[in-house]
Amino acid sequence: MRLLRHFIASLFDSFRDLLPIVVVIAFFQMVVLQQPIPNLGSLLSGSLLVLLGLSLFVEGLNLGLFPLGEGMAWDFARKGSLTWLLLFAFALGFGTTVAEPALIKIAQEAADVAAVGGMIANTPNAQNDYAQGLRYTVAVSVGFAIVIGVLRIVKGWPVQYLIIGGYLGVVLMTAIAPNEIIGIAYDSGGVTTSTVTVPLVTALGVGLASSIKGRNPMIDGFGLIAFASLTPMIFVMGYGLLL
Repeated sequence: MRLLRHFIASLFDSFRDLLPIVVVIAFFQMVVLQQPIPNLGSLLSGSLLVLLGLSLFVEGLNLGLFPLGEGMAWDFARKGSLTWLLLFAFALGFGTTVAEPALIKIAQEAADVAAVGGMIANTPNAQNDYAQGLRYTVAVSVGFAIVIGVLRIVKGWPVQYLIIGGYLGVVLMTAIAPNEIIGIAYDSGGVTTSTVTVPLVTALGVGLASSIKGRNPMIDGFGLIAFASLTPMIFVMGYGLLL
């Protein structure tokens, strides 16, 4: 009974979060466009599935991913091995990014457009190689970003200087990268910080900052996601230069 009440409360919270989107769509469809909502039955059933999925996802984060990330950060801090901590940070960033659904989709879209635009051969193998190369380039960049972020927490480096340096790198790469890859690179930085990557990386940063003496979780625990969205832009533009 207690679990049921908790789940109903989670459903209500998800409904409250989704309600503004529903109101905006309904207002513009019915008041501005003055058109009936198409496929209302499918829209309602899909919205219900989104509501259930979002509620279950949030509960999964609270019950599983957040405690897992924080617990492993504490364990590595107690072990006292910086090498293993950095290896874990890279593997975590790489693995979560490869599994990121949004990145998989944008890599496929980029491959399709590149084939139509003549950048690559319009064959399934060429498109698959391009999409896989893009995904793994982004995954390596996120792994590298998490390593830098973990080093920042351990060493106590100010986050703003690293972010400024990173964006200077983005500006430099934008000036020399092919025009066809710039938009993809910028979007790659956004899609990496999504459903799979954000919970585990955030939990790692907060847990690590909490476990190191002299670190403040509010000041030092956050900022890893900024690195994870920054480095893919640089790496993907470099990928475009190589191609």
